[in-house]
Amino acid sequence: MTNRKFAIPFTISPQRIGIVFCFVTQLMVLNLFAQDTEGFHSIFDGKSLNGWNGDTELWRVEDGAIVGQTTDEKTIKSNQFLVWGNGEVDDFVLRVKFRISGTPQANSGIQFRSKLHSEGRLSGYQADIDRSGKYIGILYSEGTQRGILCERGQKATLNSGSKNQKETVADAAKILGHINLDDWNEFEVTAIGNRFVNKINGHVTAEVVDMDKELMVEKGALGFQLHVGPAMKIEFKDVRLKRLPLTNDVKKVVFVAGKASHGPGIHEHFAGCRLLAEHLDRASKENSIKTLTTVYRNGWPADPSAFDNADVIVCYCDGGGGHYLHKNLEAFKPVMDRGVGLVLLHYGVEAPKGDSGNHFLKWAGGYFETDWSVNPIWNAKFETLPDHPIARGIKPFEFHDEWYYHMRFPADMKGVTPILSALPPADSLTRPDGPHSNNPHVRKAVLEDKLPQHVGWAFVREDGKSRGFGFTGGHFHKSWQNDSFRKTILNAIVWTANLEVPENGVPSLSPTDEEMNVNQDEKKKKK
Repeated sequence: MTNRKFAIPFTISPQRIGIVFCFVTQLMVLNLFAQDTEGFHSIFDGKSLNGWNGDTELWRVEDGAIVGQTTDEKTIKSNQFLVWGNGEVDDFVLRVKFRISGTPQANSGIQFRSKLHSEGRLSGYQADIDRSGKYIGILYSEGTQRGILCERGQKATLNSGSKNQKETVADAAKILGHINLDDWNEFEVTAIGNRFVNKINGHVTAEVVDMDKELMVEKGALGFQLHVGPAMKIEFKDVRLKRLPLTNDVKKVVFVAGKASHGPGIHEHFAGCRLLAEHLDRASKENSIKTLTTVYRNGWPADPSAFDNADVIVCYCDGGGGHYLHKNLEAFKPVMDRGVGLVLLHYGVEAPKGDSGNHFLKWAGGYFETDWSVNPIWNAKFETLPDHPIARGIKPFEFHDEWYYHMRFPADMKGVTPILSALPPADSLTRPDGPHSNNPHVRKAVLEDKLPQHVGWAFVREDGKSRGFGFTGGHFHKSWQNDSFRKTILNAIVWTANLEVPENGVPSLSPTDEEMNVNQDEKKKKK
């Protein structure tokens, strides 16, 4: 019986509008990247298919290489794929060694920024590999109507319709002469915005600028192809990925969704992150903002390059001692030292006192501290809003959620601007004293001093540039249907990424019940 093992940790979003680049400038950038061997991460361990998903009767590891193989007895009826399951790619350089054997019809390829279908099929950009030498090095569009995008030795500009411009810049036969069809070769694929460059053994084989605004894809899955046809064998090894900073002032938003922890409709970290990401993607496609999103599921990413080109990281997860940032604090410090923004949502604002709590203060301007903060469910009335970009397009509102309050903030609230503040009712302090409920400090602040409590706040770090944001709501998944609630977070993500928030806030249509039910970790039981 065929063992098919597929995982879909992300969904490909709508395409970003193509970006025009100067060929000369980009070639200078590409040469710089080619000379820089730092920043590459191995995404294949050389021993197993851990992190890769496909049909294990067709794909295996042998002698330190990924092997895809068909035989006269083991044939396939359609192209098959091995998909990297730990993330998706946007702007990057991939270096991988390959070897292909079999009949001249043997064919394979490297899929990138591709659409991952439910059955494990990939469609989209493909750096082509074949045994005959006819297609090797070209840029192809697998599983679409676009077909060959650029032949070997060509430079192509793809426009909408059939108005593509292709120019021969090198002799295809001479390029082929640098490729050993009987041994190992190194394929390098570079994607920067809407520009793609294929190289084999250091020689450029194809260059493309994709100006088709409807068909150009900005992010997607990475994988390898095993082509239908006569028996063949394709091998890949030394698979290394380097992420590149996004261009044209586009900001990368990395969502890290925590594992499932509560019942249906509560702490739906992945569904909430996906929903927010899709609303940002939609606004970006409409040119309201300039962001590119990706969503990782189940906590700390297995992708070693996950944060390399991030501009802001959104943590929606369980907190305390189980917080994935607490568990990976040392690995995360260099990311924050680069000035990457940090957004903490709901339980994600809680960190253990001490080193983690102090760093949350430094990075996001506040955190939930046990025996100081509390986490009751109550109806918060936000009667006034500050003159701050995050508050754009938001009117006073009230909402019922598990609003944590009495956060630990820096002395004198240095760097902190409260965004959402409300005075909790007395009945939010009826539970017995405990690490998360009631305590003398909060009773004095709320019951005696009548101090409004800040449940959403913006923070500018000591460098005056890097930003953070904390938000204590988000216990109930249905909360994201509230327009003011949702817009606050969308605005905050954009602001924390150091982008300009639109005058009326990030545009966002109210999610339907159907949209809300997608991607939930905990499915409601049928009656």
